[in-house]
Amino acid sequence: MDYLSADSLPWLGGAQTQLRSALKSLRLPHSLLLLSAPGLGAELLVNWITALALCESVGDRPCGVCASCQLLRADSHPDSHYVRLEEDAQQIKVDQVRALIEALTLKSYRGGYKVGVIEGAESLNANGANAFLKTLEEPTADTMLILIARPSHRLPATIASRCLRMTLQPPAADVAVAWMKAHALAEPASAAKSSASDASWEAALALAGGAPLLALELDTAGVAALDADMRESLRLLADAAVDVTLLAERWMRANPGLRITWLEKWITQRVHAALGQGTSHQSAEPVRLPAALLKPKIRALFDLLDAARELRRLASTGMNQQLALEALLLGSRAALAK
Repeated sequence: MDYLSADSLPWLGGAQTQLRSALKSLRLPHSLLLLSAPGLGAELLVNWITALALCESVGDRPCGVCASCQLLRADSHPDSHYVRLEEDAQQIKVDQVRALIEALTLKSYRGGYKVGVIEGAESLNANGANAFLKTLEEPTADTMLILIARPSHRLPATIASRCLRMTLQPPAADVAVAWMKAHALAEPASAAKSSASDASWEAALALAGGAPLLALELDTAGVAALDADMRESLRLLADAAVDVTLLAERWMRANPGLRITWLEKWITQRVHAALGQGTSHQSAEPVRLPAALLKPKIRALFDLLDAARELRRLASTGMNQQLALEALLLGSRAALAK
């Protein structure tokens, strides 16, 4: 478990300070709901929180050298329990939750805290959520429960209301760009990235929704390639020259989340252009619409924007994303053809 990596992410500092203060005052939350978009380091923060709770040092925690910290580094601490989506699964199963509950009812092996983590908590099925609720209502002593979910989570109110909420926010763009540049310089294999301009980093950051870890995965060539591919896809959709099912399959295989984010930004810029700005800042191409088509065009674009945002919001649930994306693309074709 790499729990010290959280220290290298400056935008997590506020959360770390808050939790260190809670520990010193013996007020660590029994249950914590961490809300975060992908790419902000929520998993790294949770690893750090787990180490904070389980560390056996009498000084600053986590110390990184005590027996508990060493066990965490080796992913073999008996009081640390994680539940995640299984491979190819759409939901966290009730059996996974029951196994976690059973582990947490046992006495701590090392005489301290026990920590149970559920990643992607919005993927809990109804039975799993109901089983977990009893543990939230009747916690065992020295137990900390941590749930990671997206801000648009669909956790039952009975679960969310019993947790202390902590929301991770994207850092300011200048902070994010400075961190990405420093990180790229520290990686010998990232020479191409380290020489990228601030504008390139900002483009990657915008495409990643302000999430630095996600933006760091996008080199400038990747951003340009995705941009070109999306423009060609929309051109083919407008001309009814592509099979929507096949296009949806291709999008699902390659960065579907980034593609939806790109589409949201593209639609937003087209709406601004249609409202009279006259130029799309993304393409720098003049946009001239006949007056008779202006209102229907804007209405269709707004409908498409709503559909794109809804798809992104539901992306981590058990919905059939393939079918939802096909419906979105059909809507794109109708809006673009107007």
